[in-house]
Amino acid sequence: MKQRIYDSRRQEVVDFDPRVPGEVGMYVCGPTVQSAPHIGHLRSALVYDQLRRWFLATGERVTLIRNVTDIDDKILDGARAAQEAGGHEEWWALAYRVEREFTGAYDAIGVLPPTYEPRATANIAEMIALIERLIERGHAYPAEDGTASVYFDTGSWPEYGALTRQRREQMEDAADSEPVGKRDPRDFALWKAHREHEPLSASWPSPWGRGRPGWHIECSAMATRYLGEQFDIHGGGLDLRFPHHENELAQSTAAGDSFARHWIHNGLVNTGGQKMSKSLGNSLFAHELLAAARPIVLRYFLGSAHYRSVLEYSPELLAEAGAAFGRIEGFLERASVRLGERMPAAFGGSATTRELPSAFAEAMLDDFGVPQALAALHGAVRAGNTALDADDLEGALARAVEVAAMLDVLGLDPRDAHWQAAGGSAGAGVDSALGALDSLVGALIEQRADARANKDFASSDAIRDSLAAAGIALEDSPNGTRWSLS
Repeated sequence: MKQRIYDSRRQEVVDFDPRVPGEVGMYVCGPTVQSAPHIGHLRSALVYDQLRRWFLATGERVTLIRNVTDIDDKILDGARAAQEAGGHEEWWALAYRVEREFTGAYDAIGVLPPTYEPRATANIAEMIALIERLIERGHAYPAEDGTASVYFDTGSWPEYGALTRQRREQMEDAADSEPVGKRDPRDFALWKAHREHEPLSASWPSPWGRGRPGWHIECSAMATRYLGEQFDIHGGGLDLRFPHHENELAQSTAAGDSFARHWIHNGLVNTGGQKMSKSLGNSLFAHELLAAARPIVLRYFLGSAHYRSVLEYSPELLAEAGAAFGRIEGFLERASVRLGERMPAAFGGSATTRELPSAFAEAMLDDFGVPQALAALHGAVRAGNTALDADDLEGALARAVEVAAMLDVLGLDPRDAHWQAAGGSAGAGVDSALGALDSLVGALIEQRADARANKDFASSDAIRDSLAAAGIALEDSPNGTRWSLS
């Protein structure tokens, strides 16, 4: 099978052929470091870490660039508000402090460091050069009110709207700057004139006067600086498709760059059935999540849904993820005891040197189908436990090798040095116990399903009643039966 991916621009699943055979160039929109990282940031970073690890497992050399937006209206506003309240933190100190929080959160859940992580403030010259190209080509203009601002002329580019398939006349006005000095309210800022209430340190000289870059121009300049005028994949959260990615595509192609060959967008996160947002007060911050579960379990949970789908969060679902991962750890512990010195042969090295089950590989080749890949992983765990129960040590060893290979690809091998150094085994006993309980309850649920299929409702009810007496509630749905501790 060839690698298949869903291209957000084409809105279909397509074959993926790297621009350079054997190499993959990826640009991922990183954080605007204005405030602490939340669950959405973690989920997005993890998605592209999963993609990257899969490409590495298939023998590709991956260059992943993830930027840091360290100059922005919200950063300046946050620093000013803190200073008015009596604080002394400068905008650049706030940005760096928050950047370190993001790095720490990414590291905690095992996200590999990017190949390079450029900051916007270190690439001002490249942004100015790109703006100059756009002016020369007739696709940008200095503000008509005499300030130092520069805007992209959306009316000059017939393909504006190509990414999200919108017609320009149906688009909302650009909200990144005041309409003063614009030819059209939908034109967006490439360069923002310095304002008197902002610190001089947050501005740079340019051919149009002192100012700072607009948000969208940053990524266009950094992506092409480090990956070239054309690269394989541009990724980011679904909420970035418009206006951010739409504007990136327009300004880059209008400047003459081919830019991204494929666009990938990950789904967002819901909490309590609602989209997570600051206005609703339902944001879940990284430090809260890391206090609620082991980092390796949090990684398992955040990466368990398909990358394009909405991830629903609740404490109960996080606990279920802990139980599911506990089943995996429980098998590895059993296998270690039974196989003794033979067990280390199942670990070490990289997944590229070990055979992955075909079901796992096929799932990942089909638009990175992690849920199906996890199903293959748990299937191998069940088969391994069955082999151990039957004293089939050769079969158990084979399954342990497969489990280790799959865990390696997913960044979830509890024996990896990262998790050992991070104290990854802390709390493993609880998760293993939950995993064992899940296995026992799962067996009873299967017996109950067989009884119902045979219209033996007395036995079916007896199983439900015995579980209820033990404090375990069952919930039947068209998708199967789930259990929870009542």
